[in-house]
Amino acid sequence: MADETQIDAPEADTGETEGRGRRGRGGQGREGGGRGRRDDRGGRGNRREARQEPGEELIEKLVHINRVSKTVKGGKRFGFAALVVVGDGKGRVGFGHGKAREVPEAISKGTAAAKKAMVRVPLRDGRTLHHDGFGHFGAGKVYVRSAPQGTGIIAGGPMRAVFESLGVADVVTKSVGTNNPYNMIRATFEALKEQASPKAVAQRRGKKIADLIGRRGDVSGAAVQVEADAVTE
Repeated sequence: MADETQIDAPEADTGETEGRGRRGRGGQGREGGGRGRRDDRGGRGNRREARQEPGEELIEKLVHINRVSKTVKGGKRFGFAALVVVGDGKGRVGFGHGKAREVPEAISKGTAAAKKAMVRVPLRDGRTLHHDGFGHFGAGKVYVRSAPQGTGIIAGGPMRAVFESLGVADVVTKSVGTNNPYNMIRATFEALKEQASPKAVAQRRGKKIADLIGRRGDVSGAAVQVEADAVTE
């Protein structure tokens, strides 16, 4: 009887040890454990990539890059700030600001921020603005005016990058008060946000597009209906 007890006891201990080995810590020994399932889930980056429209080509313009330094115990720590403008050349444009230790990373952050903040601006014939506008931000004041075909982009510095990315071919602009690129960009966007197309104004006022265009002095009576029919936005 004593010999049988000594033989049976090790068999019971071996079974318990094998069971613990199969279970493992945190259930890793099981097939399809809880922690292993997280690898199959799509992260935020995958969801953002799925939202982007396939085949969309954007125009990216680096407007300004600034190097900043911070004095710490061991010396100076340098960083970079980038101001980027992004547009599709078809009436959508946005700007973003990115900061990082390296220039490429700062530009990529600014580009990502600009893509999220894109706005749509109505254009006349896809080449110029519908009407004159004024934008103000901080000490910066910006005036924008529509121009006839062949005028080109009469703008300097940061404002030129905005209109090139927007897809405007003819425009006249003037900046007063500051040459700070951040204030100039924000003032330009304030002016662009005030742009309204004849179609939107006609719907709001309950009138016909031809009635609004006929009040302009640069359009003859015969061309009013033709231009009204050509308005798409």
